[in-house]
Amino acid sequence: MNTDLHIILLAIPLLPLFGAVLAGLFGRQIGRAGAHWITILAVAGSLLLSLYVFKLIVFDAMPAINTSIYTWAVTGGLKFEIGFLIDSLTVVMMTVVTFVSLMVHIYTIGYMHDDPGYQRFFSYIALFTFAMLMLVMSNNFLQLFFGWEAVGLVSYLLIGFWFKKESAIFANLKAFLVNRVGDFGFLLGIAAIVVSFGSLDYAEVFAVAPTAVDQTISVFPGVEWALLTFVCICLFIGAMGKSAQAPLHVWLPDSMEGPTPISALIHAATMVTAGIFMVARMSPLFELSEVALSFVLVIGAITALFMGLIGLVQNDIKRVIAYSTLSQLGYMTVALGASAYSAAIFHLMTHAFFKALLFLGAGSVIIALHHRQDMREMGGLRRVLPITFVTAWLGSLALMGVPLFSGFYSKDIIIEAVHLANRPGAGFAYWCVLLGVVVTAMYSLRLLFLTFHGEPRMEQSVREHAHEPGWVVTVPLILLAIPSVFIGYFSIEPMLFGGFFGDAIHVAAGNDVLAEIGSHFHGPLAMAVHALVTPVFWLVVLGSALAVAIWFWKPQLAVWCRQRFSPLVHVLDRKYWFDEIYQAMFARGSARLGNGLWRYGDIAVIDNLMVNGSATLVGWCAGLLRYLQSGYLYHYAFAMIVGLIMIIFTYIILA
Repeated sequence: MNTDLHIILLAIPLLPLFGAVLAGLFGRQIGRAGAHWITILAVAGSLLLSLYVFKLIVFDAMPAINTSIYTWAVTGGLKFEIGFLIDSLTVVMMTVVTFVSLMVHIYTIGYMHDDPGYQRFFSYIALFTFAMLMLVMSNNFLQLFFGWEAVGLVSYLLIGFWFKKESAIFANLKAFLVNRVGDFGFLLGIAAIVVSFGSLDYAEVFAVAPTAVDQTISVFPGVEWALLTFVCICLFIGAMGKSAQAPLHVWLPDSMEGPTPISALIHAATMVTAGIFMVARMSPLFELSEVALSFVLVIGAITALFMGLIGLVQNDIKRVIAYSTLSQLGYMTVALGASAYSAAIFHLMTHAFFKALLFLGAGSVIIALHHRQDMREMGGLRRVLPITFVTAWLGSLALMGVPLFSGFYSKDIIIEAVHLANRPGAGFAYWCVLLGVVVTAMYSLRLLFLTFHGEPRMEQSVREHAHEPGWVVTVPLILLAIPSVFIGYFSIEPMLFGGFFGDAIHVAAGNDVLAEIGSHFHGPLAMAVHALVTPVFWLVVLGSALAVAIWFWKPQLAVWCRQRFSPLVHVLDRKYWFDEIYQAMFARGSARLGNGLWRYGDIAVIDNLMVNGSATLVGWCAGLLRYLQSGYLYHYAFAMIVGLIMIIFTYIILA
């Protein structure tokens, strides 16, 4: 690799880091404008360089780059390195991350305009971009883990950005703790790899992994697990935390307590996509374990359907989109479990654009309504927010999977891939993703109808002052709407059926469902036309018809449905009681355990027995010694006489 390209690869993650350091440490010196200009230019530079590397890898057919940048330590033959693996999978992630991040940076100028933590926020989101780039560009598990933990740390800072708000502090702590559960599994998986293969380098591990197919590991005494199954499930548990798969999904809806720009960045291009990317990168390992793939498939299917259902009863506009994210992440995970890794990354890419668009559109509404987020207090906003209205509709149509929109191509391919998958759990997963299509159409149109249609339901004073935000808000919406509509049409054939990913993704011959789909693919237009006679399209129509009837034509039906199906609505309102169970078992249980350890460990044993007890013992001994050391001569003479008598008496007895 030539020196210029080496410098370019280093510059891609380091530019956002440089901007984050300047905005964070020198925010007062450079001012508000300086903070946003430095970070925006840094991320824009990273995007341009990412596009250049994308051109080299994809259009110029340059071989994949696997290079070590820095060797941190070598111990026992194990190398701890910082290095880059740049292939077609990496360049897609780099481009998506930097583009969405740039749109969020620009949008933040308008959204956070009056916030006293303006410079700090720009520092955090630039740092978030750096962490995600380090994760996706890594060529070894050490750097992967660094990026993995770094995005978790910055998400903690961003979710709790408004640290004087109690709910925000609760939310960021919840995200931090839930991700620690997933990260424990992730770290176990990496440890098993190091112990079994003696390397942290992707290429070395992937090369020797097939020789370990029959190898077992003793997790508990007398219990043998297939090594690769154990490794893959542990790694996927980490992905369950980062990509919010049930039952480790509970942190993601609460992340809405952070400012809207970071909601868009977390949900679209950074933290939640890390798990999907990681499993796709580890495809050479997952393809060697049928059990692990079935586990991934079932978890994704449960998340796709049951998290989408919760979105039907949410009234906070951001939380509806948050549960939509959970559901769509489930679709990506299902694709991974079906060995359709390319389809998962394809949906990750299309979803990044339309989900960022929807979140930023929600932020535009929130700005216009002076930070009101309840959709029951909206309505009729299409007249005062025309750009937000149009772009929100475009993003929602993409999310619903309407033919010709980007989400249609990525979601339909996933559903067909699951249908063709021949492994345990595929039948269950297929019905879940099919029903998820109906649910997605319903909550998407519900959001649009309650927000933009009907009569205004907000206060008169709010209605009179509502207006479209400035260009720093609307331009990112327009720029995100374009790929939300078109990118699926133009990229499906090369990405899924044109060998785009090459050796970056490995699929076993018997698992290649996309190859079978590709044999019947005749172009994106033909696919859209053919969709009109498929069940998936008519499920979109069914969901749309139900949404129109309930929330547009006959709004009183919504009240009737809540009353008629109140037990089901109650279950969805309580989010299947996951939060309550975790609070009872872990939060309050940990508090009771800590209180018990404090009461009986600290106070009873350490304080009373060891500290105070030793002091009491010393005092008691000192009291005895005071009687022996009285200072009177006759006491000492008496003691000497008694001692002498005892010695003589003992001598006589022993003699």
